[in-house]
Amino acid sequence: MHTNSARSPRASVKPKLIIADDHRMVAEGVQHILDDDFDLLDIVADGDALVDAVQRLQPDLVVADINMPRCNGMDALKRLRQAGFDTRFVFLTMHMEPALAVAALRAGARGYILKNSAGEDLRNAALQVMAGATYVTPALGARYIGGQMTDMRNLTSKQLQVLRLVGEGLRSKQIALQLGLSVRTVEAHKYTMMQVLGVHSTLELVRRAQDLGLLF
Repeated sequence: MHTNSARSPRASVKPKLIIADDHRMVAEGVQHILDDDFDLLDIVADGDALVDAVQRLQPDLVVADINMPRCNGMDALKRLRQAGFDTRFVFLTMHMEPALAVAALRAGARGYILKNSAGEDLRNAALQVMAGATYVTPALGARYIGGQMTDMRNLTSKQLQVLRLVGEGLRSKQIALQLGLSVRTVEAHKYTMMQVLGVHSTLELVRRAQDLGLLF
């Protein structure tokens, strides 16, 4: 485990990071790339250890391989989501298949980076994900993936709040009361999200959001 020098609470302002990769040299390379922007909490080598570390340390970001012993990175992410942890995940992998990138994003990952294009690409991905964006390695063809996986940057935080309450079964009037909005505004948010996600009804909106990992 990486140990940071003592810092005052005021000075400790960097987001917290966990790295998961069973190749130590890769993990240390990731640490070097992100060291200026993140505080490393731990390096783990398998999915079970990753689940445990996230639950104990509650990092802001995880950078993980997909192929790991005992429990792969995708399954670790799903276990954490099911347990209620919404930690941001970026997968760093050798797998170039767009379908796997789509599956990772649908499972709840916010980034998908190829190891052979790491470096500044990884740093950009980590910073963009921390800012609320979704990042896919340009080499994979983000437009191709985007045809199957909607770019979540098109949804505002307020729209995501509305979406969550729609997923809980609340009607527009109830959502408006809870969020302090007008019913017309709630309906406008729902309409916009339907356009973004390419659906035509509230039921389709909920199902599509679940498929994309926006609802659990």
